[in-house]
Amino acid sequence: MAKTPSTIDLSPEALEQLSIWANSGKLEHRYVLRARIILMKAEGASYDSIQQKLNLSRPVVAKWIKRFKKMGLDGLKDAPRSGAPATYDDEDTARLLNMVHSEPGKGYTSWSQRRLAAEAKMSQWKVHKILKDHQIKPHKVDYWCGKSPDPEFEAKMLNIVGLYLDPPDNALVLCVDEKTQMQALDRSQPQLPLKPGKPKRLTATYKRNGTVSLIAALSVHDGEILAKTIERNNAENFLKFLKKLDRTYTNKTLHVIVDNLSAHKHESVKKWLSGKRKFHLHFTPTYSSWLNQIEIWFNILSKDVLKGGVWKSRGQLVDQIMQYIETYNKTRAKPFEWTYTGKKT
Repeated sequence: MAKTPSTIDLSPEALEQLSIWANSGKLEHRYVLRARIILMKAEGASYDSIQQKLNLSRPVVAKWIKRFKKMGLDGLKDAPRSGAPATYDDEDTARLLNMVHSEPGKGYTSWSQRRLAAEAKMSQWKVHKILKDHQIKPHKVDYWCGKSPDPEFEAKMLNIVGLYLDPPDNALVLCVDEKTQMQALDRSQPQLPLKPGKPKRLTATYKRNGTVSLIAALSVHDGEILAKTIERNNAENFLKFLKKLDRTYTNKTLHVIVDNLSAHKHESVKKWLSGKRKFHLHFTPTYSSWLNQIEIWFNILSKDVLKGGVWKSRGQLVDQIMQYIETYNKTRAKPFEWTYTGKKT
């Protein structure tokens, strides 16, 4: 009976770390190979299949499997060589951490482990370990909403959230904004269709067939969208849209949430609103248009329609957007639900 190849039992933490190393494009290649040896062995591969697939000798495969079994992840590091080993003290660590928190210069906007190692005159492995120990990821960028400088932020925010949660009787809450510069792009070659193992593919070269701008209103408490295309994003077109809302939603008090675009505060808009007791405009705080729920729907529109689309003309894009809105209202329109589960402030 053939002997069943032995395997290595990996903890979840070791499996995660080895997978990162095995797929890294930044670690030195010898560490990538060592990680792949252990992962293949953990999956039950034989010594022969590992050496054939990775183009290594059998002694090399055996060496790193033996060292991993004895010392774990530390066993995959290079053993100390003859001569004085490279040592780094707390001052070297502090120097590296100070470097990674500074601007890299020379045209770069962020550090890589390879460039940090070269600049600090350390091994890339040591740089990787120091960054890991201090939970620093110079390659990663997160985005956050800065604090609004609006002195009336809290009052405006509470007013808008109050309309979302507890609107007045016989009132309709509408979130209104414009989405501009949607490009009708045609590709220089026909798109290649989706196939098993391959996504839909588009050529990187394209032809511009004009742009489309849209002004839209989201009815907060039923999720329906009312929209029209506009040639320019200005006060005239914003006022025309308000009049459209006036004709569409009769016998209702309208609370319209908008951002601080100058077109929304134009004198012609103020003059018309002064004679319309049913209209109440509510402006989001400065730099806080994220409070306007229409921004959520615009993101849905981008993913469902605009991403990866091909249009032979501007009119074709307009027709598709309006068809999508009709379909959305019939099949998907519903209020957005609050799903935040973080800390209360």
